[in-house]
Formats: sequence, C-alpha cells, structure tokens
Amino acid sequence: MLRPRAVALSLALVLGAAGCSGGSGDGEPDQPDPQQAATALASGLAAKDLSKVTFTPDTATAAQASYDRITQEMGSEGLAVDTAGVKQTGSSAVATLHWTWDLSAATWAYDSKVQMTLVDDAWQVAWAPSVVEPTLEEGENLDVSSVLADRGDILGAGGQPIVTEREVSRVGIDKTRLDGADPAQSARAMARLVGVDVAPYVKAVKAAGDQAFVEAIVFRREELSAEVSSGVGAIPGGRVVAGTLPLAPTRDFAAPLLGRVGQVTADIIKEHPEYHPGDTAGLSGLEARYDEQLRGTPGVLVQAVPEKGNPRELFRTEATPGDPLVLSLDVGLQTKAEQLLAGVGPASALVAMRPSTGEILAAANGPGNGGQNLATFGQFAPGSTFKTVSSLALLRAGLTPGTVVPCTPTITVDGKRFKNYSDYPSSALGNIPLRTAVANSCNTAFISQAPKLSGTNLFDAGVSLGIGLDHDLGFPAFFGKTEPDPSSETGAAAQLIGQGTILASPMVMATVISSVQQGSLVVPWLVDGHQDTPPDGAAPLSESEASSLRSMLRAVVTDGSGRGLADVPGPPVIAKTGTAEFGTGDSLQTHAWMIAAQGDLAACVFVDVGDSGSGTAGPILEAFLRAAQAG
Repeated sequence: MLRPRAVALSLALVLGAAGCSGGSGDGEPDQPDPQQAATALASGLAAKDLSKVTFTPDTATAAQASYDRITQEMGSEGLAVDTAGVKQTGSSAVATLHWTWDLSAATWAYDSKVQMTLVDDAWQVAWAPSVVEPTLEEGENLDVSSVLADRGDILGAGGQPIVTEREVSRVGIDKTRLDGADPAQSARAMARLVGVDVAPYVKAVKAAGDQAFVEAIVFRREELSAEVSSGVGAIPGGRVVAGTLPLAPTRDFAAPLLGRVGQVTADIIKEHPEYHPGDTAGLSGLEARYDEQLRGTPGVLVQAVPEKGNPRELFRTEATPGDPLVLSLDVGLQTKAEQLLAGVGPASALVAMRPSTGEILAAANGPGNGGQNLATFGQFAPGSTFKTVSSLALLRAGLTPGTVVPCTPTITVDGKRFKNYSDYPSSALGNIPLRTAVANSCNTAFISQAPKLSGTNLFDAGVSLGIGLDHDLGFPAFFGKTEPDPSSETGAAAQLIGQGTILASPMVMATVISSVQQGSLVVPWLVDGHQDTPPDGAAPLSESEASSLRSMLRAVVTDGSGRGLADVPGPPVIAKTGTAEFGTGDSLQTHAWMIAAQGDLAACVFVDVGDSGSGTAGPILEAFLRAAQAG
C-alpha cells in the first residue's frame, strides 16, 4: 500500500491546535510486471529448466516433461530465447519470445506467443507446444536432420572418375509390403539370405515404423546375384531398391589409400557436432582426411513429427555440393597393378610414378595386406635395391663404374660374417668392376668399400635420390629411414646393402629409381595442391652421377639379375633387384623387391615373403611394364 501523503508541518500544527485530525487516503495496489515473468520463462527455456517459472494450474505438471519431449532431438547447445515484447490487457498479457537455434549449418530464428494471466499477484504462464514453435500441436515433437550435400567426386589423372556416384541395389524389408506376415520372421530370412547378422537386423526391423524400408545390405548393381534377387522375392516384404552411392570402380580399387565412407558414429557426432545421426562422412583414408572438402556444406531440415502420420517441414536450407578431390592416380595403371597383385599370397605392393613430374600413377596394395596401405606407408628393409643409393655415395667418394672391387664369397666386419645371396653366380666372383657388382648385386663388394664412406655420406646420397627426409604430401607417406652416422662398423656395412636400420616404403624406392631416371631429385605427389619441392640442402645429382647410375642399372637388365626385363618392348629399362632378410634361425625369411624405370615410367614391386627380387617381384614388374607399353 502507498504511505499517507505528507502534509506541510505548519498546516499540521494548525490543524492540531484547532482540534482537527488529518485524513489519509489509500492508493491503488502495485501490480507485478509481466515482463519479469516473460524474462524468467525465456531464461528457463534457454536453460531447459522451467523450475522457476509459474504455470497455470492445468499446465504446470506437464510443462517440463512436454518441453523435454518436444526438444529432445534438438540438443541444448546453441539455443537462445529472448523476450521481444509484452502486451498487457488488464489481467491478461501476451509475451513474444524470439527463438534462435544454432544448427551448425544454419541458424533457425522465429517468434512465438505465450499467454499469461495475473492470479493473486503473480503472472501464470499457460503452457502449450506452441510456446516452443507457433504451429506445434499436441503430440508433435521437433526433429532436426541434415540435408545431405552431393559428395564431391575423387578424380584421377586426366579427370578420370575414381570415386563417383555408381548404381547400387539396396536389399531389405519394406514393412508396407508385409501383408500381415511376421516382420521378425521375414527379417530372419533376409539376414540369412544376404549373410548379415540375424539378431541385430531382426531388432532393427521390429523397431522401425510401419512405413519403413529397413536396409539389410547394399550391393553394387553388377554384384547382385540372381540367387539373392530371386530369394528376396520369396520373402514377404522383401524388396530391392535401386539407388546410387559414391564408389570406386571396384570394391578393392585403391581401398587402403582412398578409405571408405559410412554413417557417422556416436563418437564422431560427439567430436563434431555439425553431424547428425544418419549423416555420412569419410571414416578412413583420403575420404576422412578431405571429408570437409568432399562432403560440401549440408543443409538443415527441421520437422514437426507427430506420433502418427507424416512429419511437417518447419525450416529448411539447401545443401551446397562438395568439391572434387583430384589425384594423380591413373585408373588403368592402378587397375592393372591390382590385377597383378591379386594372386599374391603374402603382403605386397606396387607403386608406379612418372619421373618427369613426380605423379604417383599407381599405389596398389595386394590382398595379403589385410587392408593396410603398405604401398606408400610400408616400412621394410629394402635390401639390395638400396645399392642404388650406396652406388651414388661411392661415386661421390671417387669410384667410377669401372673401378675394380673385390667380390668375395664372404666378408667379416667386426666379427659379423656377411655373404652374397644363395644363387649368386660364381662367375661374377673375384675382382670385378663396380658396374658388375651392381649388376649381379654383390654384397661383399659393396661392404668392402665401407671404409671409403664416413659421416653422413650415405645419408646425403639418399637425400639426393629422395629417401631419408619427410615431406607433407597430404596422404600417409613414409620416406624411409637412414642413419646419418651409423654407431658401428657392422651397422655401416649392413646399411650399404639395405639392411640393418635402413627402412623404406615401396613409394620411396619408386622415388629413388625415378630420380635416377630423371637425373634430378623427384618429389612424389598424389593429391593435387599438395606438391612439395626438393628440400633445401639436398645435393643435386650431377649429369655425370646420373649417367653413371643409369649405366650401372642398365647393366642389371643386360648382364645381371634383372635379365627378365631385357626384352620388354619400348625404351631401355634400368632396374635393380633386392632381397632383404628378416627373422632369425629357422624363421629367417626374405622380402623380395624390384625397382625399374622405362621412359617416363618408374615402378617398384614389393612382396613381403619371397624367394628373390628377380624371381618373385621381377615377373610382376615385367608384366606391369608390358601392360603400360601396350597402353
């Protein structure tokens, strides 16, 4: 209540003296401001906590549960609710709320109205779904999903499509076609027919709505067998739905390198809130690394979803297609490389490059790799293929292709005995030119020259040919490991023949032979826009060094362990074979390598377990070079 108005002191005294009393009138009571109630409501809605809001008796008990249910699929991050005005008429008021949802890909903003009533000095809010969104009705909930963008293609050399939309057949149960049949029974029959886990699929079919098509498996259209197609028709509700998916030419085409695309997991959504359940993303390989570029910008769809019936669209933004990822891979050469490795049991790889540009034309992984990308990221002792590097180091130490070196059956360094490979030709033993030692891959001849090298000589020669220093090329690439300064004489000896601590990938050995063929350091590249330059400080190959190396590697083909390539049609072939021991005792085995270059093509073949470079890797490399020449 208002206090009695103060009266002037002199008048009070007069009135008091006259024996009169002053009257006092009561004013109108203060009303609570409806703006305060609206602000409290807005704050509670933004915080998803309505405990401090006064509701009308008929809606109070349901308000919080109703709000939670309506917004359950929307999340709470990125929500702002503000008051945009209150209009009061007596004991009634209408508040306008301004809602802003940050949906990552877009912002959804709108106004809603709220009815409030003044009861016993307090404004009560009348809860209704329309408080959240003006058109919502009882039983409707909000749902947000992505409008998927068309994924960018992965393109190869000359713009050849590698990963692009290709026709598929989606096989599953269409619950609208069950015609009273037991959905669980149909699901079990479908799972057994297509070879998926029965229990999870049955659960998915039972949980899906009456209008749902529940996918069991997706086949490339050409891989859908007649047996499966006819079997689907015999199952109540069974259906084949035509569609498209971004796919490579074949299931295995460069798969360890390209990676795969699939539905996002809960962990991915937690780490990347821009994704929603049901979205697809790159999960591995280049598809994952360049997912942001390839996936484009998804749109957003917000719907009002009733308990029964069809959803209503409330808000939508369209998607922006992804940008293509351009690779240097040649589809034909990659396909041929994979065909040549298909019958190889042990782990294997074939990498091909264009020496003039550094383009990786093929990076094939055999079926024995278990899905691993050994072609560009494998780490193995390169064996005698590394003698290409050792030869450069010895040339720089003063030797020439004609320098005579001792090729003995064995040589001992600091108590360790080294020998040549088991079928080394006896006719090539004795004092022989370095050219012959390279051609026949004499281990003891190279080890005998170890005293000619010191410090970082061997490491520096490797850097000149592309092995030993890393580059960031935008894909997993291992550029080898060489010790700048071996800790022992034995270690130094082992390095000269590509063993000990020396490690290489098939990609980097293809780089080495490319550099020899080109006559300068070649830096490989696969992803357009991620080309690198030779490292500062790398000593360039001189014309004399490159010519000497090419002449010695040509002798491998004409007079040595690479004779199998001598009759390959086309320009002269240079090559180097390699065998590297690993394991111990009875489990001692050998890696088989071979590198070669012909014209503007260089290649490396690696087989994890083989008899020899020439016998195991050689025939694969020969077939590849012949196929490349045939076009």
